[in-house]
Amino acid sequence: MQLISSELLRTLKLGRGRVAEILDLEVKMTIRSTVIVCILVVLSGAIIFENAAVAQNAAGAATVVQPGSEVFFDYTLTDDEGKVVDSSKGKEPMHYVHGKGQIIPGLEKELSGMAVGSEKKVTIKPEDAYGPVNPQAFQEVPKEKLPPEALKVGTMLAAQGPGGQRVPVRVHEIKENTVVMDFNHPLAGKTLSFDVKITDVKAAEK
Repeated sequence: MQLISSELLRTLKLGRGRVAEILDLEVKMTIRSTVIVCILVVLSGAIIFENAAVAQNAAGAATVVQPGSEVFFDYTLTDDEGKVVDSSKGKEPMHYVHGKGQIIPGLEKELSGMAVGSEKKVTIKPEDAYGPVNPQAFQEVPKEKLPPEALKVGTMLAAQGPGGQRVPVRVHEIKENTVVMDFNHPLAGKTLSFDVKITDVKAAEK
């Protein structure tokens, strides 16, 4: 004869109605637990998605030129006559820290917001480049102060500035006993055109 456990006996004594109530309560508790688990899973997924979005946005911001970014770019510079003045072709890209005034202001402004791999053609007016030609930057020096091979209009020489820096100087005019030297920047008064391509952007150091 098979014995009935005390737990089963207590259940039988409760009666069929009471058993039904207990089963119904267990079902409800199971459903409630399942719903809670589903909510937690959804919330966890939302948190993961949000964190991934934040990380993606941060990574995207790091590749865009903004204040403090270290920017690397290739360029070709032409003057207002279309003549190539300078280019990074065959050389290392130009690099600077954005917002530090390390390049001419007009070009720095145009590069702001550009992303890695993007290209742009920009035209910079003299006032946003090397400024207008300054008449007071022309000075006469005795002819004997220059070497004979430099006595030709257009010859570029280098003078030493107040801080010891090298300053480009151009022979502007040759007179009988003196030579008129132009201390303006060689690109002063010129409208400049840049073809640029951003090759790399490093995030600002914190």
